[in-house]
Parts: sequence; C-alpha cells; structure tokens
Amino acid sequence: MAPPHATGYTRNVLFVLFLYVAVQLGIGVWASRRIRNEDDYLVAGRSLGPILASTSIFATWFGAESCTGAAGSIYTDGLNLGSVEPFAYGLCLVVMGLVFASRFWRSRVTTLADLFHDRYGRSTERLAAVLLIPTSLLWAGAQIRAFGHVLHVNSDDLLSENVGIAIAAIVAVIYTGSGGLLADVITDVVQGVALVLGLLALLCGAIWHLGGFAPTAEALANARIGFTPGRTPPAMDLIEQWAVVLVGSVVAQEVVSRSLAARSAGTARAAGLVGGGLYVLIGLIPVTLGLLGPTLLPDLTDPEQLLPRLAGQHLPWWINAMFAGALVSAILSTVDSCLLVASSVLTRNLLFSNAAPRSDRARLWAVRIGVAACGVIAWWLALAVADVSDLVEQASGFGSAGIFLIVTLALFSRRGGALAANLCLLAGGITWVLGRYVLAPTDDQTPVSIPHPYLTSLGAAAVGLLIGLLLERRRNRGTHDGPSNARG
Repeated sequence: MAPPHATGYTRNVLFVLFLYVAVQLGIGVWASRRIRNEDDYLVAGRSLGPILASTSIFATWFGAESCTGAAGSIYTDGLNLGSVEPFAYGLCLVVMGLVFASRFWRSRVTTLADLFHDRYGRSTERLAAVLLIPTSLLWAGAQIRAFGHVLHVNSDDLLSENVGIAIAAIVAVIYTGSGGLLADVITDVVQGVALVLGLLALLCGAIWHLGGFAPTAEALANARIGFTPGRTPPAMDLIEQWAVVLVGSVVAQEVVSRSLAARSAGTARAAGLVGGGLYVLIGLIPVTLGLLGPTLLPDLTDPEQLLPRLAGQHLPWWINAMFAGALVSAILSTVDSCLLVASSVLTRNLLFSNAAPRSDRARLWAVRIGVAACGVIAWWLALAVADVSDLVEQASGFGSAGIFLIVTLALFSRRGGALAANLCLLAGGITWVLGRYVLAPTDDQTPVSIPHPYLTSLGAAAVGLLIGLLLERRRNRGTHDGPSNARG
C-alpha cells in the first residue's frame, strides 16, 4: 500500500535522500584533498581520538544486516537464542576491544595480511589475502543490496531493485574511492547520529500507529519470544550460529582498521568496548520493530523490506526521508570499509609486495583503482544473492577459522612459522568451502554432508595448525641434530 499522495511523497523523500547522498559524496571529495599517502587513505593517518574511534567502529559494524537483516529475521523467526543480532555482534566488538585491539595497534601494520607477512612470511601473506578478499567483497555485496532495497522502496517502486542496486554500487565506489577511511571517519559521527534518530523516529511512529505504549507492550507480549528448548534451535546449530559471528568476525579487517587508526593503544581498546555497547543498545530497536512487524505489516512478502515499508506507511515524508538517510548512513559507512579492505589487501598483499619501492602517489592510485574493481564485483554479488543475511553469514565464515587461529598465534605466541600457518589456513578454508557450498545438507538427504560447516572448518584449521607445529618442530630438531652429528 503506497502512502497518501504517493507521487509527491515519493518525490520529496527521493529528493532529500539523494541530497543526503550528495553531501556524503561532497565530504569524500573534500577529504580527498587531505590525503597525501596510502597511510592517510587506509588508516586515517593513525590519529583517531576516543570519540571518533568509538563512533567509527559502531557505524562501521552497524550495517545493513543490523537493520534490515535483523528486523527481517526477527519478523520471520521471532526472538530466541539463535538471534545473533545484535547480541553476538556486539559481544564480538567487546572481545575485540578487550583482547586484541591494543596488540593490533602496537603491531603498526596496515592490513591483517601485513601482520602475516611480518610474522610468517610472504607465502602466508598471499594465501591469507586470497581468503580475506572474498570476505570483504561478500560483506560489501550485502550492503550494496540493502542500499538498493532502500532506493527501491522509497521510490514507490519507480526504481526497480536492480536499478537501485546499480545506483548504490556507483555511489559506494565514488564515495570510497575519493576520501578513503578519513572521509568515512569524518562522516561517521553525522551518520551515527542520523542512524539513531532515524531508528528512534521509526520506533515512535510504530508505537503511535499501534495506539500507544500499552497496546505496543501487549503486541510484544504476544510476539514470538522464546528461550525454551522447544523454541530454540538445536544445540549444535546454536553453537554454529554464534561461532560464525564470534570467531569469524572478532578479527575482521573492517574493525581491525579502526584499531590501527587510533592514536593510542588505550584508545583502540576503549573504542571496541564503547562501540560494542552502542551496537547492542541501538540494535535492540530493529529487534523490537521485527517483533512488532507481524502486527503492523502482516504477510509481508520480503521480510528484509520491513523497515523501509514501515517508514513509508507510518511516517511523514520528512521523517521517512530522515530514516532512509539513516539507513544509507549505516550502509555507506560499512561498504566503505569493506571496499577499502578488499582493495588494500589486493594491491598491497597480493598483486604487489607491501615493501615494493613505489611512490606514495602510485600506491594511492593503485588502491583507488582496486576500490573500483572491487565495487564492480560487489555489485555482481548483490545481484546474484537475494538474501542480505545470507551474504553476511558467508562473509563471516569464509576462511575466517584459520585467520582467527593464526592471528591469535601471531599476537600472543612466538611459536609457529609459515608451514603451520599455511596448513591452518588451507585446512580451514577448504573445509568451509566444502561444507558451505559442496556438501551442504539438502532436503533430499545427501548421503555425505557437513551439517555444521563453520565448526568443522574451525576444527580442521586447528588440526592443520597442530600438524604444522609438529612438522616444524621435527624439522627444526633435524636441522639442529644434523650439524651436531657431523661434527661428531
């Protein structure tokens, strides 16, 4: 159902939305004038204070899946222990801040693959890059698809979803390519405020439509909320869902880059803690709207369009425009980081050595060209996969089991070399691909399947790491014994 005076309503919303996007692009172009080298472009000159670092981590992590994906999932399945949004993702940021952030900052690297180059060598750097790039591209594809959703819905179906996705990809590439992380951080404060105000406005509009707080409380009491065994996924499925988030995302490059951009180790640690707290607090709003969704919009065909549809039907055009801008804010902040990560790893760690004697200007343009190429791939992924949450799950799981283990080893131990790290990455990555794409359980009861691909890949990565450590120990012992016997 279109809102009253749909043509004028739609025109006004689209005008404000495109004006908002134009301002974001303008900030990106302005910030580009302050970028002198690759360090400025990728880690904002390592100068972020507590407010900017905390806001940036929250805004980066709070993307499409946190709003449209979470609300759609709750609308379909209700709230139970398997609802990882926003709880598991918020906890993920807290763990990052408590355990990893300060050690990352002290490493003074620019990408995760740089850390692997310094700790394990060139072969591990390149192998990790092959696993890290698809992760960021899948996540970018999810954000671009959600951006397309927003444009499609707020155009009153004037723009098809595919056209909306194409516009979103173009905007994301221009925004990211011009200003880099510096532009992203500068706009994160504005984007964070717009996001919070937009979600609060939508929640207030939903409460008003239901008739006040008492009817809203009654609707929530009747919603599908259950933490009993009968309403909770099986234990192994539950562990799988939480492991994908906690293990798969705790050292994601998109968040690590914010820690690396902080001006001190303490700032990096505090930013993770504050960002995680904000994530859970603000993330409860889409959860609440998802629970109210079946009452407000029953029989919705595409649950991931719940929030834009609610805004279009229950908010004045100017508040709907503010909410649409808030969603765009969250999406732009996240997709910017994803494209930057994919491009930086592609150019620094895969195509060229990060120690190659190239000029600052050449390095900077290489990363910008990489952003454009990665944007095209992310646009294709956004068209190819219909489910934002599915894209995010794939992004969190792809090769991340091995990445997590060798990051932990690199930051907290002196043991392990290239052999152990490479076996860990290969075992985890191959097992995930087999379990997620080749041997996934199907309705026709496939004879051989891997029902929990992430947990299986995590176990395989750990076995690969252990075998590698044993082989390295044996090799080192043989090297040590050889000269000793010869002298004898």
